[in-house]
Amino acid sequence: MFSKLQYISQGTTSKEQYKNIQQSLDAGCQWVQLRFKNASYKDIITLSEQVKKLCEDYATTFIINDHVLIAKEIDADGIHLGLQDMSITEAKKVVGNMIIGGTANTLTDVLQRSKEGCSYIGLGPFRFTTTKEKLSPILGLEGYKSIMNELSILQIKIPIYAIGGIVLEDVADIRQTGVYGVAASGIITHHSMKKTLIQQLNTLLYETI
Repeated sequence: MFSKLQYISQGTTSKEQYKNIQQSLDAGCQWVQLRFKNASYKDIITLSEQVKKLCEDYATTFIINDHVLIAKEIDADGIHLGLQDMSITEAKKVVGNMIIGGTANTLTDVLQRSKEGCSYIGLGPFRFTTTKEKLSPILGLEGYKSIMNELSILQIKIPIYAIGGIVLEDVADIRQTGVYGVAASGIITHHSMKKTLIQQLNTLLYETI
């Protein structure tokens, strides 16, 4: 079973990235996605190797954003691909049965991702966030309700993660829409009491609706 809480890494340098990931693991995160935009191939593969070892020590799932060949080379647990990245079909030829997550913003995107055979979908953004440079249209709570209702009607079952500017106070309402889990970034990176926060997030995510 996939963790219902994903941590998407932040940091403008390898040192910052590693520190933020290590702190999230110390605090109890069970799923890390390495997202290191605008870094060189050398820096990304070096950091990926370090983070893979770290995640192995914590028995945590390790996903790499975008870089299919690096994920294959270091034998990560999986990859996550945006709508403009390598196609899921092509990625599968490279990584085989590895976990493959896909980004979606609309119902059409979700249906496409499901047809492509994604392992899970990151659906968002929930609200405005500075984490992403090119932000897709905001979904809000009503957007998730609408999409999840359509998926229920179509009897499509795939883990959907809400993402984008989510804070602790949003999680209960988001879970009520039927999404599987939440992908968080800044809320974890910048929190002074990460362990308490992650315990609170997991309590909300794993309680029976």
